[in-house]
Amino acid sequence: MNCPCCSGKTYEECCKPYHTKEKFAPTAEVLMRSRFSAFAIPNGEYLMETTLPSKRKYHSKKDLQEWGECNTWTKLEIINKPSLYKVEFKAFYTDENNQPQVHHELSTFKIIQNRWYYVSGEFL
Repeated sequence: MNCPCCSGKTYEECCKPYHTKEKFAPTAEVLMRSRFSAFAIPNGEYLMETTLPSKRKYHSKKDLQEWGECNTWTKLEIINKPSLYKVEFKAFYTDENNQPQVHHELSTFKIIQNRWYYVSGEFL
């Protein structure tokens, strides 16, 4: 299966090793791609684990899982990488009412002990 993150690679050689904890994402962009794939699959546990620990109280694994399940994630576009810690992207999906949607965000990431975490996002 092609990886949902639109890397052009198979899921097995792209995001799966991150989802199964075989390895950790080496960059903010790779983490962001693997999180998009986690919404597409969906994998709420991975989404929580890759959220900055101090920010997890603002999220719920159940809600993340349900948001992944109720939408059909169709495409990811990386728009810009303005710094090592920021990635601007557009996530395309079809919502539960079968309406096409675009989630445009500038995400901020942080690295702690060689692991990248999602911190927050600014909707654009």
